[in-house]
Amino acid sequence: VSWIRHRDLHLLTVGESTYTSDQRFISIYNKITGDWSLKIKFPQIRDSGTYECQVSTTPPVGYTMIFSVVEPVTSIPGGPELFIDVGSTVNLTCVVKHLPDPPLSVHWTHNNQEINYDSPRGGVSVITEKGDITTSYLLIQRATTTDSGRYTCLPSNANPKSVNVHILHGK
Repeated sequence: VSWIRHRDLHLLTVGESTYTSDQRFISIYNKITGDWSLKIKFPQIRDSGTYECQVSTTPPVGYTMIFSVVEPVTSIPGGPELFIDVGSTVNLTCVVKHLPDPPLSVHWTHNNQEINYDSPRGGVSVITEKGDITTSYLLIQRATTTDSGRYTCLPSNANPKSVNVHILHGK
């Protein structure tokens, strides 16, 4: 069995031997099922494309497949600048999409300091709903001007996202 990348017609593997300098590509044979797999360690967006598995039978048989690498996306709707009145509730929402598995944790920071939900200030809470799309809500009740600053959502397995919050005195 040979694996070929179509975009450059590069021979990646033959049997369990790798024929590319990129050691992320590994051909794996399952002795129990007789199946061959191509493993790409640490896949990157540029690895997306068409790959072909060629079986050296007579006549030769080839199977093509399209491999798509999707980069996880972290967003905070309404950002990057949010303006909130003093005394209001700050409700920041962090949405994480396109992950193979939900993050083990989602942390929030304020001006690069981890938020302490048990601080004497009170009124600060986080709710995180994990699934195909993970959503984390940071709620800060009775906002004061000291709550202004840069808030960052840090999923354990995706890129962070930040928003600048400005707490304003009303009219």
